[in-house]
Amino acid sequence: MGKKVPMRQCLGCREMKPKNELIRIAKSPDGEISLDDTGKKPGRGAYLCNDLNCFKRIIKSNALARAFKTKIPDNIINELQRSYESNKHKDI
Repeated sequence: MGKKVPMRQCLGCREMKPKNELIRIAKSPDGEISLDDTGKKPGRGAYLCNDLNCFKRIIKSNALARAFKTKIPDNIINELQRSYESNKHKDI
């Protein structure tokens, strides 16, 4: 029997995908929001797939701010946008 793959829902397209294929944004217990490259930072996590359209959708709908119940700092949005534009996160 194979190991169970953890699934998470993308905020943009709302599809369930394997956790390791998604980008995690974490809100630490003290309220700091950051990109989580390791997937292991403590706190609440929100997930995005590697699709630029999903990124645009969450920005337009303000889904990330609603998920964390707080305003998302511009530097986090800019960092995410740079990573998508540089093709760091390619479509899978």
